[in-house]
Amino acid sequence: MLRFPPLRFTRNALLAGFALGLAAASVCAQGPGSTSADHLPSAPEPQFIAGADFLQQKGLKPAGDPPAPANAPEPAPEAPSVTVFPHPEDARYWISGQANIIFQGRIPFHSLYEGPNSFRNSAEYKTSMVGTLYTALRRNRSVRYNTDFIFDLEAAEGRGLSEALGLAGFTNLDVVRNPYLGKAPYIARYQIHQVIGLTDKTTSQEANFFALASTVPTRRLEFRIGKMTLPDFFDVNSVGSDSHLQFMNWTTDNNGAWDYAADTRGYTVGGLAEYDDLNWSLRYGIFAMPVVANGIDLDWAFSRANGQNGEYELRHSWIPQRKGETRVLYYANRGHMGVYREAVQAYLAGIDSTPTITAHEHFGALKYGVGYNTEQELTANLSVFGRFGWNEGQHESFCYTEVDQTVSAGAEYFGNRWHRPLDKMAIAVVSNAIKRDHQNYLRLGGLGFLLGDGNLNYGRENIVESYYTWHAWKGMFYSLDVQHIDNPGYNRDRGPAWVGSVRAHVDF
Repeated sequence: MLRFPPLRFTRNALLAGFALGLAAASVCAQGPGSTSADHLPSAPEPQFIAGADFLQQKGLKPAGDPPAPANAPEPAPEAPSVTVFPHPEDARYWISGQANIIFQGRIPFHSLYEGPNSFRNSAEYKTSMVGTLYTALRRNRSVRYNTDFIFDLEAAEGRGLSEALGLAGFTNLDVVRNPYLGKAPYIARYQIHQVIGLTDKTTSQEANFFALASTVPTRRLEFRIGKMTLPDFFDVNSVGSDSHLQFMNWTTDNNGAWDYAADTRGYTVGGLAEYDDLNWSLRYGIFAMPVVANGIDLDWAFSRANGQNGEYELRHSWIPQRKGETRVLYYANRGHMGVYREAVQAYLAGIDSTPTITAHEHFGALKYGVGYNTEQELTANLSVFGRFGWNEGQHESFCYTEVDQTVSAGAEYFGNRWHRPLDKMAIAVVSNAIKRDHQNYLRLGGLGFLLGDGNLNYGRENIVESYYTWHAWKGMFYSLDVQHIDNPGYNRDRGPAWVGSVRAHVDF
């Protein structure tokens, strides 16, 4: 059985993460308030007012009426807007947009050597931008049998530090892993979303660009077919999934060991089926795999290559009157993938001049793994989350990043105590690992689609990330973020590295 080295986080790294969070809180402790839509205060219920009550509401008190009680409750405050242009309630259409700009910089760090795919040790800064137009149309207002048509356009430009190479947990989730795809807008999503109710009992949900109905059956089937990105529906976590308002690192926002089917930009085509009940959900999907590792072209022959994903979600809290959720994920990818051990053996036997994983690919190769995802609200302001992921690690990392095992934990805190309810600060720790065959491949000079220092003195890649997000006005948010990476690219001979970020985000 393969064993992973124990998790090691330096004391300085942890103290640095906490210090950044506390410093950001003190800087932003004044001014008008803000939070994510998941934590907005409830909107006041509509009041039907008549007669004298109506006059009182308008300040026209009839003669002889008794004075209002001194201890009468104040009306609930109006929920702050989190978009520049509010979306009309219960509309049959959706039009919105977002823009996310991230500036990142790195200071020099210790490095004994560098390879073709190394995270460079010189000072560097880069900027990325992603803009998305979300549109959707609801066929009718039926609650039990609802259909949504979804179409999104997107544009991405800018590059990541070191061309997004050299880190398993890269520092910017918005960066396209191939910087030469161009700036032209592309179709990000097109979907048909069908709801089939199994009961007349209903529950409310927040309407959004993936589901326009604000009321749905408590028990229902949902189907989606078209182009999508899997993290929209699998491995979702309200504390650690949103690179626009939360963490930025690939392996903080997603399960790094989940090599989910996707092209270079993170999208694929396929179908998803989901059953939802009052407190739990079950979903399954099958999707197209890329033709080559990290490729932009998809293999449309599902009989030859596909990515299958399943997830069970339980909505249960361990603390009364608080929210809590747990998700268990599995995936199985079949594709034209190589085997690390075969590449190493061919090199040691003198067949290959360097270890080359692409020279040992097989159609129908199977890569599989599991994931665990949990979140728990502790107080009105404080929530925690955690993830664990594992995959078999013998076949090459193909779609997402080069991680065979990951564990992460973190917490976020909202700014109600300093009268900024939409501000938040957070910290997370992540530890990534690869298995022995993968280690040997990199140690002997092999290149993955992300990693390759030319040598390897193996150690777990440990990351501490902290941020503060400030709500400036309506849909405008700004963030400060810092990341400490110990053993970048699993290499003890390099690092630690520090990366600082400034993010501007707007929701239209």
